[in-house]
Amino acid sequence: MSKKAKIILDESEHELPVVTGTEGEKAIDIRQLRNRTGYVTLDAGYMNTGSTTSDITYLDGEQGVLRYRGIPIEELAEKSTFVETSYLLIYGKLPTADELERFSSLLTYHSMIHEGMRHFFDGYPSRGHPMALLAAMICSLSAYYPDSLDPNLNTDTHITRLLSKIRTIAAFGYKKSIGQPIMYPRNDLSYCANFLYMMFAVPAEPYDPDPDVVQALNTLLILHADHEQNCSTSTVRMVGSSNANLYASISAGICALWGPLHGGANQAVIEMLQDIEDSGGDPRKFMNEVKDKASGRRLMGFGHRVYKSYDPRAKVLKSMADKLLAKLGVDDPLLDIAKNLESIALEDDYFVERNLYPNVDFYSGILYKAIGIPTDMFTVMFSLGRLPGWIAQWKEMMEDPSRKIGRPRQVYTGENARRYVPLDQRA
Repeated sequence: MSKKAKIILDESEHELPVVTGTEGEKAIDIRQLRNRTGYVTLDAGYMNTGSTTSDITYLDGEQGVLRYRGIPIEELAEKSTFVETSYLLIYGKLPTADELERFSSLLTYHSMIHEGMRHFFDGYPSRGHPMALLAAMICSLSAYYPDSLDPNLNTDTHITRLLSKIRTIAAFGYKKSIGQPIMYPRNDLSYCANFLYMMFAVPAEPYDPDPDVVQALNTLLILHADHEQNCSTSTVRMVGSSNANLYASISAGICALWGPLHGGANQAVIEMLQDIEDSGGDPRKFMNEVKDKASGRRLMGFGHRVYKSYDPRAKVLKSMADKLLAKLGVDDPLLDIAKNLESIALEDDYFVERNLYPNVDFYSGILYKAIGIPTDMFTVMFSLGRLPGWIAQWKEMMEDPSRKIGRPRQVYTGENARRYVPLDQRA
């Protein structure tokens, strides 16, 4: 017998259906609540509101579990590539060898951007934030591919175009910011290797991406590829619910990700670690200041709105940081400070009681820094990684026959009806 929830309003009793997910998650279905009772629910930040059912990502914050299409994130980080994981998220299954080859070939085929778009880079100040450029350029793709205005037309083509071109746009924007010539993509390189080539190669000088760095970048992008209904993903779904095209929807997601409370968090971690080093490099002194609210110190990269245990992605990155920095011969004092902060937080009751464990942002910034990615590009890297998840969520929503345009309600708390007062009569 299916469960029901009961709500009593104005002495009337109403039954609401209960929906149970495949992992036992339970939700009270309130879709008919307003029609039947005249009431809406109030849930700031939608912290207790499920906006959709989804087959893509499962997240259990209490147990520290993250799975893409049922596959644990740890296995994908160890065994998969970003391209293969992208296919998994978007199409719901691991590709066969032929499917993966075709998908990879399409990404290579679509790696160039229209030459007319190169003029856009000249119109932006070189010191402008790269996220502003990325969001604008991604949205502009819809002007170059007008068939995208029908979200049901040539969807697979637009998916591979976007996945491929975003790395080219990101790399071109970086080259513009440092005054170096743009490096066009090479057809002989893999997805991540090609991005590194466009970022760091210069004309007339040989450049072959380090295989360990390529592998590290694959892992970093995989770990960021999707994370259920977060701020930016929900934004992509909200914008797409109006039948907005894929490029416009993703551009909106990029803007949502830009905020320091979301995608900008790993940049904030590096700035925090640098501040500790500049102040004498005493992690314990810093942690004591964090516990003193009057100090104004904030601990970045610890805790998560969802995870109440150790973020599984942070575990992968911690191990990878040790190996990659040792291989590259990077002696980064910020890594030592980070490890000391983690050690203190895991032993101090103040942080343990508040579930303040390292999250994915804590080590990702250190790794990007070691690879050579500048700090203001960290959120762009997050966008590259999160793109397949955004696409998968947009695609899932567009294929849902029961979908509706996003239209949240509110509880009005302003003035009651009143008369207009002419200007000469106002006090």
